[in-house]
Amino acid sequence: MSLSSIDLANLPQISVIPDFLRVLMALGITIFLVLQRFDAERFNAAEYDDTDRWGNPPSLYRRLAWYLLGMLGILAVLILHPAPESSLYLGLGERLGVVVLGLTYATAGTMAAVGLAYWRYRYVRLPGVRSYPGAVLNAIATAFVDEAVFRGVVFGFLLTLGTNPNLANLAQTLLYALATRTGAPGRPKTMLLVMLVIGLVGGWLTGVTGGIGAAFLGHAITRLAFFLTTGHAGGLPAPRGTEQEEIEGRGTPPKGWKVLDEGHEQV
Repeated sequence: MSLSSIDLANLPQISVIPDFLRVLMALGITIFLVLQRFDAERFNAAEYDDTDRWGNPPSLYRRLAWYLLGMLGILAVLILHPAPESSLYLGLGERLGVVVLGLTYATAGTMAAVGLAYWRYRYVRLPGVRSYPGAVLNAIATAFVDEAVFRGVVFGFLLTLGTNPNLANLAQTLLYALATRTGAPGRPKTMLLVMLVIGLVGGWLTGVTGGIGAAFLGHAITRLAFFLTTGHAGGLPAPRGTEQEEIEGRGTPPKGWKVLDEGHEQV
């Protein structure tokens, strides 16, 4: 049988599916996207785009699979939902607000990244040049997936249910912070605070501008700033005492001390 012999009129069409079923299908995919964010560590994506505890580099193919699954899921929600333009926040939003508020967000995020680097390392810890392409891809793709899923779809669904906007923003922020797992044992608590701020600010900007454009712009630049100041592609500074230079420094004497060679007469 050839393709030309298929009767397209008899194939199931999305348009004939009842709206409430389409909403349920979009909601199911949204739940999958949230669960996928919980599993970012397994894919070496988002905050976990970094060398593991044994020094192995992250897998490019797993990262690409995570980005692709996220973007395909967002596209599926757009296609399945009967009114994504009015019920969800998957558009860019008001243009002037996107540019002005997005760049303001990015400036504040960059300043926070520099401040955290000086607080954690006492200097800006520039990354190696070879890590730039993957880190830039990770920052942009992660910011897009995060904003589209949590500020675009989850926030939109909560408002559609009649939730108070402030309460809806708080709910999606808490869910986002849980999904990033930055509050897990052994992870810097400062990054949990950063994720909470990203969620709250992103939700507020989405509500004000009517889309995720400003939140995405600010989020992506903030992630890039954390990469440039901490040296970690995922933007997460390692716990104190676990950076390579800190480990190597344990075998050297404190500043001002000298190690005497064997047989050297001590004064």
